[in-house]
Amino acid sequence: MSRAPESHRCLVIIPAYNEEQTIEKVVRSAQRFADVCVVDDGSKDATPQILAQIPGVHVIRHAKNTHIPGAILDGMRYAHQAGYDFCITMDAGFSHDPEAIPQFLQCADADLVIGYREKKVEVPFYRKLLSWVGTVLVNFALSPRMAAWGGLRDLTSGYRMYSRKASSVLIGSKMMSRSFDFHLEAVTYVYRAGLRIREIPITYVFSNSSLRWKVVGHAFETWLRLCLRRNIPSGTALILP
Repeated sequence: MSRAPESHRCLVIIPAYNEEQTIEKVVRSAQRFADVCVVDDGSKDATPQILAQIPGVHVIRHAKNTHIPGAILDGMRYAHQAGYDFCITMDAGFSHDPEAIPQFLQCADADLVIGYREKKVEVPFYRKLLSWVGTVLVNFALSPRMAAWGGLRDLTSGYRMYSRKASSVLIGSKMMSRSFDFHLEAVTYVYRAGLRIREIPITYVFSNSSLRWKVVGHAFETWLRLCLRRNIPSGTALILP
């Protein structure tokens, strides 16, 4: 078991909405490697009661569902208040394997570490297609020149590690994303802040999907805004090998 060294304290942030089937296993697995904060985003099932029985987990309870942006940003604010150096965002439905956390912890030289889905298990074709299209479009929004040589490999992945500097950029920005498009907007802010980005391979297991066409529409609107560079500073990140 490899936990973050004291010099690089890390908090795992897990947004959760009605995750009674998996939340305990995910939290206990992640706790082997780092401290855990679950943002219970207005769950109506037994998620709050299950979390109350898990020692050591910090729980932020939302009265109503704020979706991915509200949950992750509140988790980041807590990480700052508690003095953590890094935070890892991961799924509550076990699509992201907690056993990969040590891989992220080994990349303390980067401000944003993205887990690109090298191996995909039981992922429907339409989800693979949407992820590929999203990655191509966001690479273009970041830098048409970078997109020409392929750019970053998986910009829709939510399994990530942010440094305190990177999360400070997000907390201090006027983010306008509403759901899954948070991941597209977040990487754009980090990239244009001139911070360091690295990718590591992960295995992604498809479990369930809250993706709706309305969410796809939000992502497209966000991409247009990113291309027009509205409300976002202009800069270039250092892509680490």
